[in-house]
Amino acid sequence: MWSSRPEGEPQRLLALVDGVFAIAITLLVLDLSVARDLDPAAYRAALRELLPDLGAYALSVVVLGSYWRDHRRIFRDVREIDGQVISLSMLGLGVAALVPFPTRLLAEYGDQPVSVAVYAGAVAALGASHLAVAAVLARRPRLRHDRPSETARTLYLLDGATTVVVFLVTVPLVFVTGPRIMWGWLVLVPLRVHLGRRLQARG
Repeated sequence: MWSSRPEGEPQRLLALVDGVFAIAITLLVLDLSVARDLDPAAYRAALRELLPDLGAYALSVVVLGSYWRDHRRIFRDVREIDGQVISLSMLGLGVAALVPFPTRLLAEYGDQPVSVAVYAGAVAALGASHLAVAAVLARRPRLRHDRPSETARTLYLLDGATTVVVFLVTVPLVFVTGPRIMWGWLVLVPLRVHLGRRLQARG
């Protein structure tokens, strides 16, 4: 599994990735429900209680959707894969399939630092696996149809590393600042927009 020898085209791996991400996103919504036969007051209270679940669901859909898109972008010009690419991709898929669990922790115990730390650690691990795949492919132009420029490759790796660092730093800091540090994740929006524009400009 850790061989650097080419092991064929990436289509089957991409199909597996699509399936795992689709299932992971579907699992996020399974716990969203409201009891039947509630009176109006209880119904409104149930909807209010559902807000943290909806917030955690939306956050994880954005996270998984973003990493699914990044994975497709990484493999856009790949013509062959090897054992290392497969192993790192499988590691990432394992983490992606796990995301519904920390999402549930965040929804039900979002006021607990441990829940935020577990969620941030899972997202950082998912990002690190994607970053590792991108780094391996960048070092092996023989696996690609077209080799990206040095600047574009650096910008893409910097984009991925930024997300990993932000979520990874959250893990220890949440025990100092409390769960409100989650708002710091919003810093990724302007950072990724800026890096994305620069990357797009480089083709």
